[in-house]
Amino acid sequence: MPTAAPPIGHEELLQALNELLEAERAGARVARETAAGMPAAPLKSLVEEIQADEVRWCKMLIGHIGALQGEASTATGAFHAKAMAIPELGERLAFLNRGQAWVVRRLQGLIPRLDNRALQADLQAMLAAHGENIARVDQRLAA
Repeated sequence: MPTAAPPIGHEELLQALNELLEAERAGARVARETAAGMPAAPLKSLVEEIQADEVRWCKMLIGHIGALQGEASTATGAFHAKAMAIPELGERLAFLNRGQAWVVRRLQGLIPRLDNRALQADLQAMLAAHGENIARVDQRLAA
């Protein structure tokens, strides 16, 4: 029988939330800069929707970090530079999806360790949204 994940400590939680914030900020920038270079089309709309989603999660994470008396990071994850170095749109979107999948894995490990129900619910919503965005991009890339 699997054991329950140990609860997360305050400092470790703040570190995890800031790591997610930096990743979300990087994803938001990648999506914004990618969409800016695309012609108006359904794919551009999808990338813009992903960017808006990433911004929403940044705001949510900043709010929770503040509520926990922490200081929100202002850094942008290294993912941004790596993604923007990929010139081909399909390859960049596939890389963006890998970044979204990284966030999913982090959330799946973090959520069971939380005793803060409001944060847990928000991170669960973030997890679901990332899963949906991954599926939407995969569907577009397969078409």
